[in-house]
Amino acid sequence: MQEIRCPKCGEVFQVDETGYDQIAQQVRDKEFERELERRKKELDAKHEQELEVIRLQEEKEHTASMTQKDAEISEKDRRIAELQAKLDASETAKKLAVAEAVEKKNEELSQKVTEIADLRGELKNRETESRLSEKSLQEQYEEKLRLKDEQIEYYKDFKARQSTKMIGESLEQHCLTQFNAIRMTAFPNAYFEKDNDARTGSKGDFIYRECGEDGTEFISIMFEMKNEADMTATKHKNEDFFKELDKDRKEKNCEYAILVSLLEIDNELYNNGIVDVSYKYPKMYVIRPQFFIPIITLLRNAAKNSLQYRQELQIVRNQQVDIRNFEENMNAFKEGFARNYRLASEKFSTAIDEIDKTIDHLQKTKAALLSSENNLRLANNKADELSIKKLTKNAPSVKAMFDDLRREG
Repeated sequence: MQEIRCPKCGEVFQVDETGYDQIAQQVRDKEFERELERRKKELDAKHEQELEVIRLQEEKEHTASMTQKDAEISEKDRRIAELQAKLDASETAKKLAVAEAVEKKNEELSQKVTEIADLRGELKNRETESRLSEKSLQEQYEEKLRLKDEQIEYYKDFKARQSTKMIGESLEQHCLTQFNAIRMTAFPNAYFEKDNDARTGSKGDFIYRECGEDGTEFISIMFEMKNEADMTATKHKNEDFFKELDKDRKEKNCEYAILVSLLEIDNELYNNGIVDVSYKYPKMYVIRPQFFIPIITLLRNAAKNSLQYRQELQIVRNQQVDIRNFEENMNAFKEGFARNYRLASEKFSTAIDEIDKTIDHLQKTKAALLSSENNLRLANNKADELSIKKLTKNAPSVKAMFDDLRREG
């Protein structure tokens, strides 16, 4: 129990813990309510002050805004007045300009009417001249057409009168003339002649060959020219001549084969340019006559780039020939020496047999021995005369190798 004294009457009374807690709680509640009320009043007062400040600020800003708006309205009124004045002046100027423009247009219209009348007269004159010119051009065109028809008829008659041989030769002559026209400037070292060698049973038309400065051939072409008359009953195809052309190329040892053809004149395959038919026969092309010089130039320039390798290959081939010559010289010596040795051995055997058989044949045996001795002497002389110089005869590259070895030694 706890004792509590009343602050007013001074009476002392006792309370238990529960009562004490209740009294303390009442005291705390009262204090809390008073404190809450006080804080609420302070917050209300502060809020009123802030509202007042905001209100004053808004009034100030509103006043300033209204002042600015009044100034802007005044400025706009002034601008409107100025623009109105300018508009009034512009209307006056516009009316004057319109009047001047109308007057000017009337003058121009009058001038245009005069010009139109003049142009109509000029146009009429030009129409007359045009009709006369058109008539003249028509007459000229008809004359040219007549001449062209006559020319066509002439060529038709010319082709009809040509034999098959003449047609072929005319194309050959055309190609030869084309080549000779630029031979000295473009192909000064080239060989281009008719193929007249028919020993193998057939021949082409032309053979083209060209060599480097050292004589190494770097390109060769077999040409065949084919033409046909328009009225020929049996029409040939380019493909009909491929096999024979490939055969001529191989027999004449040419690298390329080219068919210069006017056959199948409506075939777009052969009319579009250079046609590679290597899928049928190796290194074979079909061309129209206008591509005769271009294909020679293309193949020649491409082959000329490989000339260095061809020259090196020719050197290797020459070395192989020298080695073969050296081997042949060596084999010839071996065969001669073996033959002489075999003869000597046979003579020795004959002599020994003769001695064993009879003493009476001593003279024959002596002769056989002398003969054997002579063969041995010849064999010995050949062995003594054997030298590098003789072995390397006709083999300059092998001789050069021995000279190099001798110098290094």
